[in-house]
Amino acid sequence: MHLGEELVVLGVLLLIAYGLGRAGKLIGLPSIPIYMIVGLLASTNTGWFPISFDSHSIELIAIFGLILLLFNLGLEFDQDEFFSNAGRLIVSGGSYIAVNMGVGLVFGFMLGWGTREALIIAGMTATSSSAIVTKLLIELNRLANRETPMILGVTVVEDIFIAIYLAIVSVVLSGETDPLPVVLKLVVAFAFLVAMFAVARWGGAVVSKLMRTRDDELFTVLFFGLAVLFAGLGEILGVTDAIGAFLIGLIIGATRYRNRVEQFALPMRDVFGAFFFLNFGLGLNPSLFPSVLGPVVIAVGITVALNVIAGQFVAWLNKLGPQAGINTAVILQNRGEFALILATLSAGAGLDERLQPFAGLYVLIMAVLGPVLAANSERIGGVVLRTRRRAEREAAEARRVERDARHAEEIALMEAALAGEAPASSGDADRDDEEALLGTDGPGAAQHDDDDDLDEQERARATILAEQAGQQSDQRATRQRDPEY
Repeated sequence: MHLGEELVVLGVLLLIAYGLGRAGKLIGLPSIPIYMIVGLLASTNTGWFPISFDSHSIELIAIFGLILLLFNLGLEFDQDEFFSNAGRLIVSGGSYIAVNMGVGLVFGFMLGWGTREALIIAGMTATSSSAIVTKLLIELNRLANRETPMILGVTVVEDIFIAIYLAIVSVVLSGETDPLPVVLKLVVAFAFLVAMFAVARWGGAVVSKLMRTRDDELFTVLFFGLAVLFAGLGEILGVTDAIGAFLIGLIIGATRYRNRVEQFALPMRDVFGAFFFLNFGLGLNPSLFPSVLGPVVIAVGITVALNVIAGQFVAWLNKLGPQAGINTAVILQNRGEFALILATLSAGAGLDERLQPFAGLYVLIMAVLGPVLAANSERIGGVVLRTRRRAEREAAEARRVERDARHAEEIALMEAALAGEAPASSGDADRDDEEALLGTDGPGAAQHDDDDDLDEQERARATILAEQAGQQSDQRATRQRDPEY
């Protein structure tokens, strides 16, 4: 087997990825779109690279990358954080997923590509990229922000959703039409999920004993072998290799060796993950991009708009302010590996060929747009919130002016009444007529009229003082609500 030429080309591609990655870091871009672009450059579908490269040459390495991506996702799953705040996390993450997936499903049906294709598109738009989200939080120094635990909590719920969703999608994509085999596959898939989650929750001590070894080399071979083994079992049982790897990562993450595994697994994930994204880019066909450009632009617009709404809702649910909602929206709108995994599954199932370029272009745009917006979210929030505060102050000032004018008018009317300039009311006219008929115009009546005038003056003065006190109280309340008033 002569692989010299392939190795040279692959080495050149990785060096190009390194150079572009260094350039991307300067403007805050994550590595995922960089690797995809490098793969696209070398694709046989483009002819842009002097030496073309066949994706079959690295297909197995790309599968290892997929396995390690999901393995690390399960490894980093924080069970204690989830179960200690399960109610709020489920509501926050569930509402976020429900909004994005519901609209994505409707959008998928509107495209008219097919029912299974609509299900894939809904999954692509439903969840964010945990890898990109985590990297951005670290690189932007936002781990200490108030909204960060909420963001990480949403990604935890998304991880659980991904496990369940992939189990369902794998059965749907199997092509079975007879209800009994479909139900049987779903039962097996969910039984596997429940059993693995149970082991992860209560079997950490037992698994720790099985992993006991001080030799770093053997330890690395052990956890990598477990990841590959359970990925294969997941594929056989119908829940996909990715979920098998995620679940064994979840179990190992519950052991006392979690930190030690992460020490070796993270560099392996980065290297093998680069092959996965590179391989995906190799499979893209740019000639199909025009056919999906319109749907991709609409999908991007929907994703951004829904994330703005969902971000503010989740922030409000967790008693955080509008700026925290903006930070949440721009961080969580990143899309990445899960969308590409779904596109890979759809290609293997023979679905509409437009799904793969749709996923590639969608992820490219979102993986570039998301980090740029995230890096400037504080600035965006400052402009948006400053504009809103200015509008609120102007509205408050207009209400104050209107209220002052109304009070001034009322006071003027009262002063005019005290001075005897206001016309007599209908009640006064009726009383005068009655007194005239009864013949009560004597001295006693005059004394009675004087007493009435004094009482009326006292009541008017009391009313004026009450109005002035209320006006001052309103002004103090306005200053307390708006310090910049």
